[in-house]
Amino acid sequence: MSLHLYFLRHGETIYSQTGGYCGELDPDLTPEGLQMAEAFADAYRSLAWTAIYVSPMKRTIATAKPLCEATGIEMQLRDGLKEIRYGQWEGKTQEEVKEHYLEDYIHWMTEPAWNAPTGGETAIEIASRASLVIAEIENRYTNGNVLVVSHKATIRIILCNLLGIDLGRYRDRIDCPAASLSVVKFDVHGPLLQRLGDRSYMDEALRSRPGT
Repeated sequence: MSLHLYFLRHGETIYSQTGGYCGELDPDLTPEGLQMAEAFADAYRSLAWTAIYVSPMKRTIATAKPLCEATGIEMQLRDGLKEIRYGQWEGKTQEEVKEHYLEDYIHWMTEPAWNAPTGGETAIEIASRASLVIAEIENRYTNGNVLVVSHKATIRIILCNLLGIDLGRYRDRIDCPAASLSVVKFDVHGPLLQRLGDRSYMDEALRSRPGT
């Protein structure tokens, strides 16, 4: 048996719909986001879970909660799984950022690995803190199924880091819709991506939500 990491992005929030930059902001899930969390728990409650690691934000905790309640497994909160810090861009739309922070925006879009949102965080910094959590999991659990509930940018950066993809291309190479699931298996050859951005467990009405 091998270690399998299940990366689950949190369910829908208002910022998932509007496209506003939301990192350190801490919105609740929308009613549909809560439905996504319940749908995931219903679909995956019978899997033999070893542990559940969660970003300590309201939207990720609420996403993990139904499965934790169904399985009796206590979530382990880790700051390293938090979303990218958008600094002065928090809560703003792309249009507002381009209007007020155009030079920083261009640099970030061109090379986000080494350039940050104004006052925010680079992909290199996110990979550094998130990799500590992944290393902890690998050291503690050589086998089993571990759920990691995190955020859009953070999951994409983790996956790029594990798979040897240039961190500066995380937006171009990895898709991660709201409440989507990606699975990585660890074996003798290293990380193997087995599933990416899967939302087949939820019904069509939730999958077709705009802007997720």
